[in-house]
Amino acid sequence: MRNEQEMLELIMGVARKDERIRAVYMNGSRTNPHAPRDIFQDYDIVYVVTDTESFIRDEGWIDIFGPRLILQEPEKNSQYFYFDDGTPDLSRSYGYLMLFTDGNRIDLHVQTLEASLPEFTADKLTVLLLDKDACLPPIPPATDIDYRVKPPSEMEFAVCCNEFWWCLQNVAKGIWRDELPYAKRMFDQYVRDMLDRMVSWSVGIEHDFEVSAGKLGKYFKQYLPAGHWELYVNTYADGSYEGFWKAVESTCALFRVLAEEVAAHFGYTYRKEDDEGMTLYLETVRQLPQDAKEIFREQAAP
Repeated sequence: MRNEQEMLELIMGVARKDERIRAVYMNGSRTNPHAPRDIFQDYDIVYVVTDTESFIRDEGWIDIFGPRLILQEPEKNSQYFYFDDGTPDLSRSYGYLMLFTDGNRIDLHVQTLEASLPEFTADKLTVLLLDKDACLPPIPPATDIDYRVKPPSEMEFAVCCNEFWWCLQNVAKGIWRDELPYAKRMFDQYVRDMLDRMVSWSVGIEHDFEVSAGKLGKYFKQYLPAGHWELYVNTYADGSYEGFWKAVESTCALFRVLAEEVAAHFGYTYRKEDDEGMTLYLETVRQLPQDAKEIFREQAAP
């Protein structure tokens, strides 16, 4: 597997030899001083170019980076899978996501200067590698400050809690109906999104909002107390409904603990009535026979 020095020398060598490439910058985890270093880190590279068309027209120019296992061209794919969002402007930017046979990966974009400038100055995890014409402005040293957990407002906290408990009724309904894909999507997408927000806020509190929880919570294990992490692991369900219900139970227990801690820290109100009402509903549906004609025989009283 080519090491970092070899990969960067290759990336820079291509840029230096090609007159169409006027500048090079890198962002992502390799520019983040706090990101763990490992063999799976990719190289997020932008070539600032005079035009994109000549690169797109020459489909073989990326072969210089080495033999590939797979290639993805997001802008090309978007024309087929995301056409409702409009056709991308290929004259400004085009990307090549390349996984090589030695395990290295480069996410490479060719962009015009006009397209690069807003991104270059906005992303604080950016490092300038080459600028032939001094066309890019000075930037401060790379920092992950924009990716750190941010304290929630009182409204953000309230919305998160309400959405978490509300969406669980859809999960329960899906399980009872034997609609596993629906129930799993509701749980893994909507409920977990709210859980992960609460976990992130809890992590932020414990570390004075000076850390990042990582993309999709990838650093949760690093920052959560062991007991909380164990509960979080148990929020992942298997394919059985009994396992699913246990995961729901663990999810509610963890969310409740963290939400009460976050509320206490900021002086916010945690609506226990939402918690108690949905807990009663979940417990009832969990025991509901498949031939049930009603959910509650009489008016529920949480």
